[in-house]
Amino acid sequence: MSLTSMVKSFSAFSLIPFMVIPVAYAEEQKSAFESAWDVAEIWENEEGDYFSLSGRLHADAAWFDADQGEFNDLLWRRLRFGFKSEINGATISFEGDFDLNDALSDSYNRLTDANIAWTFDNGMTLKVLKQSAGFTLDGKTSSKKLLTPQRNNLTNNLWFTAEYFTGVSVTNSFADDWTYYAGLFSSDPEEEIGFTEAAYFTLLALGREFTANDWFDGGEIRLDYVYNKEDENAGTRDFGHVSSLSGQFQKGQWGLRTDLAFGSGYFDQADLFGLVVMPYYDQSEVVQYVFRYTYLNSDGDNGVRLGRYENQIESDRGDTYHELFAGVNFFLNEHKFKIHLGAQYANMDDDANDGGEFDGFGITGALRVYW
Repeated sequence: MSLTSMVKSFSAFSLIPFMVIPVAYAEEQKSAFESAWDVAEIWENEEGDYFSLSGRLHADAAWFDADQGEFNDLLWRRLRFGFKSEINGATISFEGDFDLNDALSDSYNRLTDANIAWTFDNGMTLKVLKQSAGFTLDGKTSSKKLLTPQRNNLTNNLWFTAEYFTGVSVTNSFADDWTYYAGLFSSDPEEEIGFTEAAYFTLLALGREFTANDWFDGGEIRLDYVYNKEDENAGTRDFGHVSSLSGQFQKGQWGLRTDLAFGSGYFDQADLFGLVVMPYYDQSEVVQYVFRYTYLNSDGDNGVRLGRYENQIESDRGDTYHELFAGVNFFLNEHKFKIHLGAQYANMDDDANDGGEFDGFGITGALRVYW
């Protein structure tokens, strides 16, 4: 795709919010629009058992320019489709991941959710088989609920971006404001359900919610810890230990999300430290402004990788990374139908001088739909 056609496509994509926002303000129109999601609710009985279709459809328009080159594309970011059902107290989730950029016959990638969960009388939830293993600020946030087009680069470096692994997890709340999560997962990179081709990792998390006070209306902090057994066949990042302390706070129309994380590398991966600060402002139920600063530093050469589209220009690694992002979100049916528009500047140093240096900016428009 040429730069000219990319700019035209991006311009057309960017006009979508301004064409549909007036509809969002008309209550009757908005109600009719929201009711379209009811189609996914196939069946429900008086006991609360149900069967619903589930999935998400994401598209990106990206234009990036750097001293090292440029990248632009209009592409399908992800398609997932499946179902979620509850029968006799068991919740069953089953969803596949598809690539619409390929031919239909080659579009299937893998299973994502393929699990069964039970919630007991004491509130504890037990989940088995393939499921999301979420840690770090954006790693534990579903791609359906992100405030930016892509996850931050701290998460991209330290989190296990395959996301879905076969295992078992338990979660519950205690002492009113506290929650815990514990999971044991196979690091097998199998596209379906796999236990045997690698080792394992554990994920422990402890969180606390805060009620309204003089500082904020509500908030949450969470400490994540991962132990990842070293294995050359693992479908994880090459970190033996990862720790993340993240926070989410809201005060009126202002919000703040933060993450402070560290990873201890193995093989050729250097130890890595990172920080994310992301304030945002809710102008209305429809319009939201988001800002983000990301910092990464590795204790050694070539320990930091670039973000999704920056990496299309420069695939080698560096050691110190800075990013500034500013964007606006349009929520046309909350997170179920939203549009992201964002611009970012990124810089990465490469002390080894072996190809990882980067200095450039980019613009992304993103459509996000889920049901």
